[in-house]
Amino acid sequence: MVWISLGLASAILLYGYDYVIVGTVSAMPRFQEDFGEQMDDGKWILPSDWLALWNVASPIGGMIGSVAGAWLQDRVGRRTALGVTSFLSALAVAVMYVSYIPAGIQSRRGLFLAGKFFQGGAVGAVVASVQTYMSETLPPVLRGSGMAFFPVFTLLGQLVGALVIFASLNKHNGYSIAFASQWPFSFVPIVVAFLIPESPAFYVRKNRMEKALAAQTRLNPPGADAHAIVEKIKADIEHEQLTATSSYMECFKRQNFRRTFIVVWANALPSLFGLNLLAKASYFMQVVGMKANLSIIFLILGIVLGLLSNAISVWVVSRVDRRPLVYWPFAIVSLLWLSMGVANSFNVTSPIIWWTAVCMMLVTVVCGVSVWPVSYSVSGETPALQLRAKTQGIGWTASAAITAIANVALPYIFNPDTGNLRGKVGYTYVGLCVIASVVSYFVVPEMKGRTVGEIDRMFELGLSARKFKSYVMEDERVPPEKPRWL
Repeated sequence: MVWISLGLASAILLYGYDYVIVGTVSAMPRFQEDFGEQMDDGKWILPSDWLALWNVASPIGGMIGSVAGAWLQDRVGRRTALGVTSFLSALAVAVMYVSYIPAGIQSRRGLFLAGKFFQGGAVGAVVASVQTYMSETLPPVLRGSGMAFFPVFTLLGQLVGALVIFASLNKHNGYSIAFASQWPFSFVPIVVAFLIPESPAFYVRKNRMEKALAAQTRLNPPGADAHAIVEKIKADIEHEQLTATSSYMECFKRQNFRRTFIVVWANALPSLFGLNLLAKASYFMQVVGMKANLSIIFLILGIVLGLLSNAISVWVVSRVDRRPLVYWPFAIVSLLWLSMGVANSFNVTSPIIWWTAVCMMLVTVVCGVSVWPVSYSVSGETPALQLRAKTQGIGWTASAAITAIANVALPYIFNPDTGNLRGKVGYTYVGLCVIASVVSYFVVPEMKGRTVGEIDRMFELGLSARKFKSYVMEDERVPPEKPRWL
């Protein structure tokens, strides 16, 4: 199972690599010359309108891809959906690769926009497939550590992407080289999809028990009872079918709405602590006053620190409860954003520029070891088996929608040709982090180490988020009480 998880991590690597390549080309001088406009002082910038459109294209595509990908998963299976959507990602890269060819600047901008939209949809479906597969196949003891692979390999992909951007920074059409380098990352998950077994839970839902047993046997360590595990999966699914059918509308009915809301909230957490701004750190730091080459180096350093933090989180999330790893870190990073906003309220000098960079790196470290990996654990553990693919598709759609809103708003907030807040954008995240800390305390339940049956039972009883940890599983199911969380 560990080797399969590592293989699936190649798809997460694609997600991180794409995120930084497509998002960071805006910091490349050659890209700014080919797609931007020159100011009176001779400096090239990207117009806020087009920058906002490019920033929003990927998440809007991700919204559509997540929903369509969840439907595809339930139709053809997790592994087939992974292979198909990874191939679509490779086609999207081809569109971006040729975006510099048209002679007209508006045509170039439009073609790049189309490629970003297409790629966002494909990658959104890819990561949704991976999360569904891992949440269904990982045992409770490995679920937290396995889900922590998401931020680890996302940042690893971003690190490789940042290094490629740095190496291509001053090359002619260097951004096209960066786009072409995405192809290997798109094709590796296709190979992985051919090699891994299908999720046994998918086969059980299709009543293909022999295939479910064969798949579970491949997933099991030596000596494990595959038959008993498949029977447990069958029992959990049959219980859920008493009140649920696999449809998107069922996710929003009374008995499932709370679980859907928690998944949506968990997927929103990275945007709330500032991941969208951190992903644009190189361009943002240039706006604050840092030189282009130093901003790329700063981006690489921030990714390395985040990667180390995420690597530590694999150990942390397997030993520390989920809830305190959410609300306490949000309280801490709100102070970091506050200090950044206050510093930039004065005349911007070199020390303030560097303090802005330090604050952003500290936010990456604090959230990289806590909130970011835990958000994937919570969204993976919460949905019912019967509705897992569609609920997580809704979660990724919500994440993409929030990312789209942030990507549209941020350029207008900090870019010099509009809001011109620059480093004072830190004030915006102070309020978001405080709200996230308070809401998470009351909303996020403790599911560390719990089985599917235990989680189902606690939601049926309507236990408050704070009572999940102390709940002791009863031997028999009784009719659910009126939910006390309402």
